[in-house]
Amino acid sequence: MPNLASTRRGLVGLAAAGLIPSAAARAQAAAWPSRPIRLVVPFGTGGGTDITARLLAPKLSALLGQTVIVENRPGAGSTLGTDQVAKSAPNGDVFVLATLSSTGVAVGLYPNLPYDPVRDLTAIAPVNFIPICHSVTTHGLRVRDTADWIAQLKANPNRFSYGSSGVGSTGHLASASFLQRVGAQAVHVPYRGAGQVFAALLAGEVQFNSDIPSLMLPFNRDGQVKTLFVATDERSGLMPDVPTAAEVGLPGYKAYSWYGIFGPAGLPRPIVERMAAAIEEALGDPTIRQRLDEMGTPAMRGYTPDRFAQYVRDEVAFWVPIVRASGATVD
Repeated sequence: MPNLASTRRGLVGLAAAGLIPSAAARAQAAAWPSRPIRLVVPFGTGGGTDITARLLAPKLSALLGQTVIVENRPGAGSTLGTDQVAKSAPNGDVFVLATLSSTGVAVGLYPNLPYDPVRDLTAIAPVNFIPICHSVTTHGLRVRDTADWIAQLKANPNRFSYGSSGVGSTGHLASASFLQRVGAQAVHVPYRGAGQVFAALLAGEVQFNSDIPSLMLPFNRDGQVKTLFVATDERSGLMPDVPTAAEVGLPGYKAYSWYGIFGPAGLPRPIVERMAAAIEEALGDPTIRQRLDEMGTPAMRGYTPDRFAQYVRDEVAFWVPIVRASGATVD
């Protein structure tokens, strides 16, 4: 027969460690959501994260019975908005659509990162996978192919510049690692969002960038940019005529990101599970799934919160050494 005093002490210890929700936490989770939910996008408007969040928000609102408000909080390579959520109360009122930039890359890039993506955030569910392509402007620049572009870069150190959505963003590191790979130098110009990057690229204020194929596709069709390659193993279905990095002589060079929804650490498990279920159902909606496929950013479905948490831990472990080896750092 179990020792009741010992059992009681064990339960008290588990509750103190946060492994058993308190009565208040259980009641809060049962009533959730009772207020509108903020979904923070730690990038500016017009980019992939913003588009994805605004695609999901109406469906999540319908599933959860409360309005999901998308709130752009750009800055510091996506770490500003992510940190705000990490420091928020774990009551289910606020979540963040974080990315690889906000997690694995940020840990390696920022010596004084104000949050730990594993310790200070609750992984809820991934949303979609993001392939990256390399494009050059046609405004005042003539480039035949990747070999010609590399030759121009190497012959003119720091003459050309590239834009990104901020220091430490996926676009920044993809372009920087490309330059490192080919042995060239160029100037990085960080902006507060993809919309500003595109405007600068089309105007010839910067000469190249690394971003999502779907976002570059309209500019390719109009002849305003030329996409030289996609940094994935297979050609993009959106740009079947554009070669892969391996096909242009850059085997092993890859650039990608992913988006996922996180809450603050300590979020009650019932809220985590309900939000994860809503995200999974939203990603299964035919209209949303079709739109993500059209964007070339396929949904990442079938993840439990625990599986996603492990995925994040694996990505941090994988990317931190790569970022630190590149020498890139932000104070």
